[in-house]
Amino acid sequence: MRFENKVIIVTGGARGIGKAIAAGFAREGGKVIIADILEDEGAGTVKEITREGGRAFFLKTDVTRKGDVLSTVNRCLEQFGKIDVLVNNVGWDRLVPFKDTDEEFWDKIIARNYRSTLNFTRATAPHMIERKAGRIVNIGSDAGRMGEFKEAVYAGAKGAVIAFSKAVAREVARYGITVNVVCPGLIKPKPEEMSAESMWKGQIASILTTEAAQKAASMYPLRRLGTAQDIADAVAFLASDRASFITGQTLSVSGGYTMA
Repeated sequence: MRFENKVIIVTGGARGIGKAIAAGFAREGGKVIIADILEDEGAGTVKEITREGGRAFFLKTDVTRKGDVLSTVNRCLEQFGKIDVLVNNVGWDRLVPFKDTDEEFWDKIIARNYRSTLNFTRATAPHMIERKAGRIVNIGSDAGRMGEFKEAVYAGAKGAVIAFSKAVAREVARYGITVNVVCPGLIKPKPEEMSAESMWKGQIASILTTEAAQKAASMYPLRRLGTAQDIADAVAFLASDRASFITGQTLSVSGGYTMA
């Protein structure tokens, strides 16, 4: 198993893409810590992973608050003695024309999509540097590579994640640490993920219908929408030993929608 006895933190691992990432690591032997603010869903994900024979733990964490993040990282180190992989997965958005946004909306987008990545990377990197080993995989978005309609603030935050990841990759490479970014395209959510606070709610709900899904998929060269598992597989590769000579890279997992 690729991640036998590896300790992995997945932020936002309670549901959606994060849940698929966490479950994927657990299936391959990893000890997965789900850092999320969603207690009920986080506990449910841990139960599912445990039922399948994996090892997972939930730590309630507000990823936008430095104190919460430091507490989670310290608890991981106290319990497991190390952190091998960090996946900064938390993200959130709403489709809104920029002219209709305000500072409260900007702060929410930036905090969840960018500051969360700053917080966890800052808290985890010193430990990885001391061990001279580690993998950091940040979840960006194709919106951050090419811009998207009604996603100006989100695109800016994800663009910041991409640039930040490249800069940090240069700083920590000498310590044997890699930092890469996975940029999902349009990912079809499961119906149970359409909660009021989900970034999907009121945004792409229409793709749950067969006709609309087929129309959306026609924009992609591979003629289908992405799944959370598609993203989880890419993250697992970049976190594995097979990707030890890959760092500072941005990988679009978008069925060919973005080719750059």
